[in-house]
Amino acid sequence: MILSDLAIKRPVVACVINLLLIVFGILAFNSLPLREYPDVSAPVVSVAANYDGASADIMESRVAKVIEDQLSGIRGVRSIDSMSSDGRTRINIEFENNRDIEAAANDVRDAVSRAKRRLPDNMDDPTVSKSDSDGDGVISWVKVSY
Repeated sequence: MILSDLAIKRPVVACVINLLLIVFGILAFNSLPLREYPDVSAPVVSVAANYDGASADIMESRVAKVIEDQLSGIRGVRSIDSMSSDGRTRINIEFENNRDIEAAANDVRDAVSRAKRRLPDNMDDPTVSKSDSDGDGVISWVKVSY
């Protein structure tokens, strides 16, 4: 009750107190040690393939589908998403949280190398990359977007 009376009778003092709380909150947030951020590396591995001159339908049926068929047998896969456009396809494989990202990337490389025999001869070799994310990108996005 005293705080609400103060805010009504002296609004300038209430605004100054609010601003001080915000400033101290920002300073406290920025001074948190890095060890306080959790390790949130996402277990996602991506496969990118290029086939110059191919339409999106060809990329989907002759490239993405062939690679997805090989990837579906990998242990610990949560989801497989692909996006194909003219001359390009990208496949994202999301794994269970307890799956080691290095082992998952090796399994994906093995599956892609098995799928190469069924891919068109004159296309570039597919590349496999694993996500290397931690909490910094999320924290930076939140700071910039607000």
